[in-house]
Amino acid sequence: MEEKYVVIYKKFKDFEDNDYLYKKGDIYPREGLKPTKKRIAELSSKKNKIGEVLIEAIKVEKEEKE
Repeated sequence: MEEKYVVIYKKFKDFEDNDYLYKKGDIYPREGLKPTKKRIAELSSKKNKIGEVLIEAIKVEKEEKE
């Protein structure tokens, strides 16, 4: 299983991703982005510029190749 996150805050611009706008319900990270563990920790806690939890972990099962 691959760990992904869902945006739980109304919206935020990720300044470490060229100000990409994430909206509530979006999957983080978007395809092609590989955030650091530190960045994920910041966004999943209140230790960021907004001061709110922005993302929450979800489990995504990888598709098996046939």
